[in-house]
Amino acid sequence: MPDPAPSAPTGGPALPDPAPAPAPAAGTGTPAPSPPAPGHLPPRRPAQPSSVNAGPVPVSASPVASAAGSTPRAVRSMAAPDRDHELRRTFPPFPPRDGDRFAESWWGNAWVGALEQGALDVKRLERGRGYAGQGHVDAITVTPGLVLAYVQGSRPRPYRVQVRLRTLDDTDWDRFLDAAADRPGHIAALLDKEMPQSLAECGVPLLPGPGDLEPRCSCPDRGHPCKHAAALCYQTARLLDADPFVLLLLRGRGERELLDALSRLSATRAARAARDKGPAPLPGVRAAEVLASSPLPPLPAPLPPPAHPEQPPAYPAAPGGPDPFALDQLATDAAARAHALLGTGRDPVGQLTFWQDAVRLAAARPGAGLTAGSRSLYASLASAAGRTPSELARAVAAWRQGGLEGLAVLEEPWDPPAGRFDRARPLLLAADLPAFRPWRNHLTHPRGHLQLRLGRDGLWYAYESEPGHDDWWPRGTPDPDPVGALTGLGVPGDF
Repeated sequence: MPDPAPSAPTGGPALPDPAPAPAPAAGTGTPAPSPPAPGHLPPRRPAQPSSVNAGPVPVSASPVASAAGSTPRAVRSMAAPDRDHELRRTFPPFPPRDGDRFAESWWGNAWVGALEQGALDVKRLERGRGYAGQGHVDAITVTPGLVLAYVQGSRPRPYRVQVRLRTLDDTDWDRFLDAAADRPGHIAALLDKEMPQSLAECGVPLLPGPGDLEPRCSCPDRGHPCKHAAALCYQTARLLDADPFVLLLLRGRGERELLDALSRLSATRAARAARDKGPAPLPGVRAAEVLASSPLPPLPAPLPPPAHPEQPPAYPAAPGGPDPFALDQLATDAAARAHALLGTGRDPVGQLTFWQDAVRLAAARPGAGLTAGSRSLYASLASAAGRTPSELARAVAAWRQGGLEGLAVLEEPWDPPAGRFDRARPLLLAADLPAFRPWRNHLTHPRGHLQLRLGRDGLWYAYESEPGHDDWWPRGTPDPDPVGALTGLGVPGDF
């Protein structure tokens, strides 16, 4: 059944139609090419699911224009890259594709599931999948709470389609940022364009549920959704697949704003931890006692070493001069090593390998690789050591958990002797925990989301992973008791 005639667009800001395609120059003798029949689209270059960096799609190359018939007409398109900014991103049309699968990631499939579970007519969904697979959806614009595009039906003029989704309030965003900053694995996954399932289930409704998507279309069809809105939803799942920050933009926050907020939150937590461990007041003699007309007391004993090394001064940037961030890093590290040598007579860094020293340097800087400076530091250290930034981030988490021994627990499985390791499983069973699976110095929860590792120092180190994924991240504080190491995670309901 053909699409009904288009009606006036409903909702959202009005976007101007682009100019019609220019006619061939007079005198060339070249006849205008005949347009393809409706439903047969011309081939296009594959489009990457990223923001548009060129001008609008030419009318002659757009599937929306190709299906318009033989009479040249001005068609509509959302492609306006000059209007893009932090809270408005435009993506070029996807090329035609075969098959009904529009998402590979779990969060992209969750979007498709919300669409299909809330639909009232399976036939309209099938038509929408066909439109999406044939490339009938033009450039897509994403803003907070709104997805916009023109979708070509069987009539010459495309329909204006939008899908609305409720944005999150400030309380929800604060909860999301706290959950993301709580685990270094969450931050590393977001920087790699992945959405951890535990982060999406932190109590903030990131993914839509059945009925949360509100489609609107300029066609007279009042189906929920109509086939044009269904086609736009299926193509949006492909955008989410490539970049989960599109989902976060739909919920109200841009990528740069979120990364800046995570950086500030990490720095605030590091500063608060440093303040809580501030030095004790230094001993001394009051000026009134020194100036009093009385025998002077003996000189005080030499001052003890300071509780912690001080921060070096800020180094200004100068054209052609050294990198101030690198100078600050070197000065801070030298002060810390000198402080350790003054207090203990030993240099704790002297026996480290190149990789261990790179992990130590990265762990000394707050931010977990979020700020521009720390991202550059992580990239340079990982490249020099022949590792990836993700491997370095995991090693930094292990170092912050237990220092050099924590890094050894992460990277060096070993076979512990009988005794402490053998007594751990009965202790876990006595605490009403399930039977953990042993392997070398590892004990793994049967659901595959928690793990205990026995270090050579006799302490138990807790690890967490997404269920079904062998992606273990250090978590919590080492403890001589295996039950205590799990209790320190603070999530007894997940045991």
